[in-house]
Amino acid sequence: MARENFNDLHAFVLVAREGSFTRAAAQLRISQSALSHTIRGLETRLGIRLLTRTTRSVSPTEAGQRLLLTLSSRFEEIEAELAALSELRDKPAGTVRITAAHHAARTVLWPKLATLLPHYPDIKVEIVTESRFVDLAAERFDMGVRLGDQVEKDMVAVRISSDLRMAIVATPAYFAARSLPQTPHDLADHNCINLRLATLGGIYAWEFEKDGQALKVHVEGQLVFSDSVPMLQAALEGFGVACVPEDMVDAHIAQGHLVRVLQEWCPYFQGYHLYFPRRRQSLPAMALVIDALRHQTAGAAA
Repeated sequence: MARENFNDLHAFVLVAREGSFTRAAAQLRISQSALSHTIRGLETRLGIRLLTRTTRSVSPTEAGQRLLLTLSSRFEEIEAELAALSELRDKPAGTVRITAAHHAARTVLWPKLATLLPHYPDIKVEIVTESRFVDLAAERFDMGVRLGDQVEKDMVAVRISSDLRMAIVATPAYFAARSLPQTPHDLADHNCINLRLATLGGIYAWEFEKDGQALKVHVEGQLVFSDSVPMLQAALEGFGVACVPEDMVDAHIAQGHLVRVLQEWCPYFQGYHLYFPRRRQSLPAMALVIDALRHQTAGAAA
């Protein structure tokens, strides 16, 4: 294929990834009609249909999917090499895209990045907050954040926080009308505020451990959220018992707004880890972000 048609291939990759001519055209900064003409021309030259179009969606055909899988990795390698050229500049530059849960973004990523970024104005960081597990390559992220035991083995993992612990809490008024739970099984008699995990599509089973015995409990209640912030707010307003990261409730407990129960049953989990493909950590902007986020153990230099 002639070299001038490489742009057509890039256009095809964007349409296939986005599942939309409108969104792909916006990224390419061309009209939707011009993009449609480009894709039709590519299909004509190849002699095969690459995309299936309906009034609501666009998806690759079998041939299109095969071409997409081949091109995606090639274009990613090219983009990575072009980004690496920033090493020749006086200041690191480029955009770093990170996917993370809301709690990790709020308590770990932002406080550390807020210290780094003023010193490097040519580095841009995009943080997408969501609770699902993300395929970095497929969705064009540079890095992601997960708990340590959830990182795939083929990824580089860098600890960015200390170990985490959950807290089971409700208001004093809520518990005044009910007996305090003495074991996780007692939660069956309480109105619990649930969390839906986007990746699995199911409700999170509250995790406990005592004397080496691990236990998962499926609780029931009126409310289900996809993030811990509204769960905490609902608990503070007396709607039930919530299971949220303890750093979110320490101040509320100290002020008497919440009561913590089952503390001896709540185990520690491996802290948040940054994860990314090994080949990408050499990019200057990424290296700076990684170093800024890296967890400093007690006694280490800040």
